Amino acid sequence: MLPLFVVNNYGQFNHLILRALRDLDIDAKLIPNTTPIEDVIAGCRGIILGGGPDISRAGMSDQYIHLKKPVLGICLGLHVIAQTFGGTVQSGQKGGYGAVEVTITDHDTILTGYPEKMQVWASHADEVIVLPVGFNRLATSSICGNEAIAHKELPVFGIQWHPEVSHTFEGYRIFENFNHICQDQTEV
Repeated sequence: MLPLFVVNNYGQFNHLILRALRDLDIDAKLIPNTTPIEDVIAGCRGIILGGGPDISRAGMSDQYIHLKKPVLGICLGLHVIAQTFGGTVQSGQKGGYGAVEVTITDHDTILTGYPEKMQVWASHADEVIVLPVGFNRLATSSICGNEAIAHKELPVFGIQWHPEVSHTFEGYRIFENFNHICQDQTEV
């Protein structure tokens, strides 16, 4: 079975995404965000767009979204997804990393098994202000209206928070759910 690719967008936690996946016995590989499209298509069964400091440094991440592979965007990865599909990203009212209580409004496949409310660790230096057409909102918080989103038809998901850090409640579950989504897609 092909691995998941974790796209390195220069975020300080991208190595923790890879570590979390490996701790769950999920085969994964960290790749530069300049990896040729052909290599991504042939080399993986799903794509995780990691976080990073600035969307201008996201390389080819926006192109990886359209490769007919499941995609999970984390923080900056969410922003790339939102902008690619016509949503709006701008500076949030609360920047920096910190604890946030999110309310899950739709327990879509990526959020299966989570309670209605949970504590996560997130940065809101930038956030999705306008949801892209064709997407559902999955989670909100008191400081951000779009903490998690999912495409209505494609296996494309984005979350504002960081499931790879220990401060996020059962963050591993996001990765397990995404792994199952990727397995289901390869069996179709």
